[in-house]
Amino acid sequence: MARRETDIRPSEVTLYFLPVETRVPLKFGPETLTYVTCARACMTVRNARGKSAQGWGETPLSVQWVWPSSLSYEERHEALKEFCVVLARAWASFRAEGHALEVGHAFQQTELPRLLRAFNRKRRGREPMPWLAALVCCSVFDIALHDAYGVVNNVPVYETYNATYMNHDLSHFLSPAQGAKVSFRGRYPADYLVSPRPSRLPAWHLVGGKDLVDPSELTGKEPQDGYPVLLRDWIRRDGLKCLKVKLRGNEAAWDYDRLARVGTMAVEEGVEWLTSDFNCTVTDPAYVNAILDRLMIEHPRIYGMILYVEQPFPYELEEHRIDVRSVSARKPLFMDESAHDWRLVKLGRALGWTGVALKTCKTQTGALLSLCWAKAHGMTLMVQDLTNPMLAQIPHCLLAAHAGTIMGVETNAMQFYPEASRPEAAVHPGLYTRRGGCVDLSTVQRAGFGYCVERITRRLPEAVAAFKQ
Repeated sequence: MARRETDIRPSEVTLYFLPVETRVPLKFGPETLTYVTCARACMTVRNARGKSAQGWGETPLSVQWVWPSSLSYEERHEALKEFCVVLARAWASFRAEGHALEVGHAFQQTELPRLLRAFNRKRRGREPMPWLAALVCCSVFDIALHDAYGVVNNVPVYETYNATYMNHDLSHFLSPAQGAKVSFRGRYPADYLVSPRPSRLPAWHLVGGKDLVDPSELTGKEPQDGYPVLLRDWIRRDGLKCLKVKLRGNEAAWDYDRLARVGTMAVEEGVEWLTSDFNCTVTDPAYVNAILDRLMIEHPRIYGMILYVEQPFPYELEEHRIDVRSVSARKPLFMDESAHDWRLVKLGRALGWTGVALKTCKTQTGALLSLCWAKAHGMTLMVQDLTNPMLAQIPHCLLAAHAGTIMGVETNAMQFYPEASRPEAAVHPGLYTRRGGCVDLSTVQRAGFGYCVERITRRLPEAVAAFKQ
């Protein structure tokens, strides 16, 4: 029996796949993204009062990011979609009750590992789907769960992460690092969230590995769609102040030159902050240190503009327990792909990582728990993008607004598929354009995540799956 009138349980799930093509390619480490499938779920929940409501979740199934492999893109892509259908059925029949965070946590602790093991056995010796890919598939439904919880109880979901709505404090989910003077007893996520949240956030622009920096790189084959192509034009049009630079991680001369070239332009155009993303391809801290040290000597201003360094090392943190203190002694060092959950954040902190890049695509539940653990232990936060279009952009930006990040939010869907979000942009224009270097969340005010789906005139494709309890 439910313990509070506001407690919920899932009762119905519908799954959709929305294909999206990029206007320009986006490089992920050794691979390049030219199209993506966005999974969108509608979850019906019922609360203890007997009231039901629908919630929505959406995540790009970013194959290259979640499952780096020599397997073909299509084999991985189809596996992710197939696993989403498996999860849709499991969520519709999941019988846990409680706050959305409690139900989401229970699913991830019990159902998700079991379902992934069964799915990988079914693949009969082929390369198993990694946990990160399973999390991204699960996030579609977990986000919908949190939205539905707010909608059925007629409250913005970020106003529910407290003792008034939750049955358990954080000690039910988290344990502190050994020797840390930290206790989660009597503490709730609200104790670590920014309230009231800001309505505007500085926006980080992604400089991808294939993005054009200099006019000499133009080939004449660039899209003629009214959006910028060259980096300098993006900076000027959007008033950008923050640039994230994708690097290769296995070609030091290219990486250094890329940072120096982008940094020089950034200085010329009044950009204030840079970050470097090595995309998990580095195996020795000396590689990163050498680039940073050379930059400090030859381009001290650019070195000073680097706010943090993102995930240079392999994301299998338990397999690759690299001591990274020499890097974090130079610049704040943020976990991204490695930070699947708070336990890995705990391990990362012990190895010398100083910050965590949160992503809603690793589930809203997991992002909130990692946020709380990291903040309690003095780690710095960022919220990174998975090139989130359409509905996916809204929980993404809300997480950043409530997290209290080191600087704003990364948001780059408007670079790679701006037209994909046209129906959502008609309702929330400030979230799908960057003006004065910022995104604007002021239209997001209502229950759940505040999508206002009834006002968004998007025609969804035919559902790929629908299940009832």
